[in-house]
Amino acid sequence: MEQNFDRTALGIAGGVVFIKWSPTGKAVGRNPERMPPAKAGDRVEGSIRRISALTAAVALLTGCAVLFFEPARIGLRLPPAALGASISLHQHLTVERSGRADALEVALEVDPQHLNLIGLAFGQRVLTLYYDGRMLTSWRHSLLPDELRAEDVLEDVQLTLWPADAIRQALPAGWRLEENGLHRTLFAGEMPVTAIEYSGEPRWSGMIELYNLRYHYRLVIQSVSNGP
Repeated sequence: MEQNFDRTALGIAGGVVFIKWSPTGKAVGRNPERMPPAKAGDRVEGSIRRISALTAAVALLTGCAVLFFEPARIGLRLPPAALGASISLHQHLTVERSGRADALEVALEVDPQHLNLIGLAFGQRVLTLYYDGRMLTSWRHSLLPDELRAEDVLEDVQLTLWPADAIRQALPAGWRLEENGLHRTLFAGEMPVTAIEYSGEPRWSGMIELYNLRYHYRLVIQSVSNGP
């Protein structure tokens, strides 16, 4: 059945794109003479096409923003060389929260001189990071939430992949990292903040599960190497 959409409201609430419409053919809070049904319907259709490829990425990264943006951060900025290896990975990220799962594709490259990260959603670039051990530069799509900071993304990448000893040397007072086999936990004082589980060695192979114990998020990272 064909429906007339007389009014659209396109906005962002908590970083999530939303569209509201009236399927009754009546204007909502607007003068119907100033917005004919046909034009409003065309506007809805065009808006949906423009944002459909980015909605999942925004939902994922809005969830990650809480994961990344905790009340206290450790300010981790280790040199790329401290990883002890050069890697080129394709990663599939899934964030699970409150029964919902959202996904993002990531290309990650690290060598002794730099770290380069590109985030993609439905083939469209939504996030880039470049870090040379001294300066961090980044670009982000305008729909991404302000809380998603480049330095916090870099911190969680390094917290997950860099050697535990290198991380410990950079931790501020009151923080500690414990590692036991394929499990590591970051503590603020005596409170566990982040728990990470690895499926095997090296850390960037296979699957990584990162649990935010403060906000009850689960981030699953599945990595495939692009090189030998």
